[in-house]
Amino acid sequence: MKNLVSVIIPFYKNFELFQICIQSVIDQTYKKIEIIIIYDGNDSSIKNSLKNIQKKNKKVKLIFNSKRLGAGLSRNKGIKKSKGEFIAFVDSDDVWKKNKIKKQINFMKKNKFNLTHTSYNIINFSGKKIGIRSAENLDYNKLIRSCDIGLSTVIINKSVLKSNILFPNLTTKEDYVFWLKLVKNGNSFFGLKKNLTDWRDTPKSLSKSVFQKIFDSFSVYYFYEKKTVIESLFRVLILSLNYLKKK
Repeated sequence: MKNLVSVIIPFYKNFELFQICIQSVIDQTYKKIEIIIIYDGNDSSIKNSLKNIQKKNKKVKLIFNSKRLGAGLSRNKGIKKSKGEFIAFVDSDDVWKKNKIKKQINFMKKNKFNLTHTSYNIINFSGKKIGIRSAENLDYNKLIRSCDIGLSTVIINKSVLKSNILFPNLTTKEDYVFWLKLVKNGNSFFGLKKNLTDWRDTPKSLSKSVFQKIFDSFSVYYFYEKKTVIESLFRVLILSLNYLKKK
């Protein structure tokens, strides 16, 4: 549907933070949106709370997974159900500024960009700002060295999606594989240098597991990018060093 933005939100736990997230989406100044929530848990009280949110806002669509799929595969279900010309992603503990979608869609239309991300603030669990990440224009050669895209800042034109471009079944780095797939055909991510999202650095986040991140980083290069073992290990090292530089 022309000009419609489909917002994809996988959700598993911490309903308190999710409520802050979903309210920031509902409050967007850009009104032509649909909100697709994919609940990946089995708590009946949370399901009822989500149904209440849906009753209050007709833009909300719910998907209840019959078994735990993880964020990546849940997003795939949301993409499949989406009807928008554009797709936006947000994690359930992150927060959008009220004009996030409006500014980013204007940026995309003005410049005829299909893949975009923005700068963002890093906040701690309680919401205090502790850092900033700046968005850059990224082609495949830049992105393969360092994943500098905040998932909750991304909006893409649905036309770039092909049947083989999906989130993989990884615990972490699933978004990195997805971004690389999108740019492989000569596309680039264009960066809007405005801090329009607050990314929450939660202490128990899956991305905090160093071993898991290293294993999944190797999987990105070896299994998905088809690099050799040596090159994959080398690229994991480069990726890790680039990450430490940003700390």
